[in-house]
Amino acid sequence: MCGRYYVDDDTAREIEKLVRQVDEKMRQTSAAGIHLQAKDIHPSELAPVITAEGDGLCCRWQKWGFPGFSGKQLIFNARCESALEKRMFREGVESRRIVVPAAGFYEWNKNKEKNIFYRKGQPVLFMAGLYNRYQDEDRFVILTTAANDSMKPVHDRMPLVLERDEIYKWLNEDQMVETFLQKMPALLERRVEFEQISIAESRLF
Repeated sequence: MCGRYYVDDDTAREIEKLVRQVDEKMRQTSAAGIHLQAKDIHPSELAPVITAEGDGLCCRWQKWGFPGFSGKQLIFNARCESALEKRMFREGVESRRIVVPAAGFYEWNKNKEKNIFYRKGQPVLFMAGLYNRYQDEDRFVILTTAANDSMKPVHDRMPLVLERDEIYKWLNEDQMVETFLQKMPALLERRVEFEQISIAESRLF
């Protein structure tokens, strides 16, 4: 699962560098307008995401979480195993895929100990997601998959983490979608912070 992640100054610089390498003009018109501060990103907040635009990449701001069926719940994750079967997610997986950049993400174990997951030696961790249009704004969810060995001691789910060279394929190559949804992410590094916190229930699909 993924219920909170964080970005920092290195994340912002890496986003701009990534887009610049693919399309200089797009960087000037889009990524140059992004001013990230180091912070935790919570569901319902605006966050930068990477989308495909023409032959390049584009950075946009979207709200994290789909409105739930009751109008009160917020759905912020989608299961890889069932995303193509769920009406709420199917069209997004097929045609509105995004990448969510982060410095890392958090998960809490049964003892309410805060675990921080990140990629060793890499300033940005790239999570696969999808978005939809609700009223006048775009909203996204993060795709989750079965935990790998680095995540299993803490939780049985984790974000679908992409490699840097998989970003363009995830965003643009429709024929690769099902392969990505079955992908096992690379092992992550874990650091524990002994922060006591009450975790709200999250709804996973």
